[in-house]
Amino acid sequence: MSGYDLAYIALAVRDSAAVEEVLGVDLALTRYEVEAPGGAVVAYGIGRTALALFETGHAFLTGRIETGVDHIALVAEDPEADVRRHALPAAAGRAPDGIDGGRQVAVDPDATGLALRFCTPLGLSGDASRFVERVDHVGIASVDNAAAERLYVDRLGCPLESRQTDMEVRLTVESFTSDKYGAVYHSRPPEPVGGLCVSFVTTGDCELEFLQDYDPSHGADVLHGSPGTTKQDQGAIGRFVARHGAGLHHIALKTGDIDGALAHLAGRGRRLIDSVGRPGSRRSRIGFVHPAALGGVLLHFVERQEIGHAEA
Repeated sequence: MSGYDLAYIALAVRDSAAVEEVLGVDLALTRYEVEAPGGAVVAYGIGRTALALFETGHAFLTGRIETGVDHIALVAEDPEADVRRHALPAAAGRAPDGIDGGRQVAVDPDATGLALRFCTPLGLSGDASRFVERVDHVGIASVDNAAAERLYVDRLGCPLESRQTDMEVRLTVESFTSDKYGAVYHSRPPEPVGGLCVSFVTTGDCELEFLQDYDPSHGADVLHGSPGTTKQDQGAIGRFVARHGAGLHHIALKTGDIDGALAHLAGRGRRLIDSVGRPGSRRSRIGFVHPAALGGVLLHFVERQEIGHAEA
């Protein structure tokens, strides 16, 4: 299977100049100025894809969310033909003009589970910097990972990189202590308190990460701005789906030194959620930057050793 490369990730931000400071100065990513319907924007190349910054309310955005990951675009030499070939319904009211003078077709999000477009190649790639190697993945709040795999793997031909279940459990130990018979300890079976089912689908040199609530009945309070746990991650996905439905949730950048990257941003005065890396999917260490530092976009770093990474 060959699948598709990820052309760009469109970010709806408040104060794009401040976000440019983080991406362009702090992280030293490759900068481009590109034309877009509704006004020129700045994009940053990372590996084979790019992050395109749009101020909230920009005409090119879907407007589905105020800030965050607005939409993504897959590379297609002939977007119209690819959409027809895969029998995907086009989104209503979206013109065929794309960014940087290219063509695009926006797909009805009800058919894809996220705001997806196909666009002609852009050539906005970028070299690795000190703390960023490439985009690791785009996080997607999902309500049906099996359906997502049927579309993106079976129909679009994107390789399935891996599946994973992230689970947080509670262990209870009972003790029976007697002055005559001594102490006896009994462990109860582990009790799940939070979890996510995860599917990673490869798009070029990164993945789409579909995150489905393992069991919504568990519930989870999100302690905003505090270092996360699996239970909190589940809660964040559940709250997003309850408010917005399934859709694009966050972006992740691959780094070779997560503690160094987080310390570097903290030293630059950027607000963080995690000050050091914590355990994450695919035997990784992850650390989140606070959305306030990136104009409302949720971003985290990923440090991991790849095992047989699939290339599109």
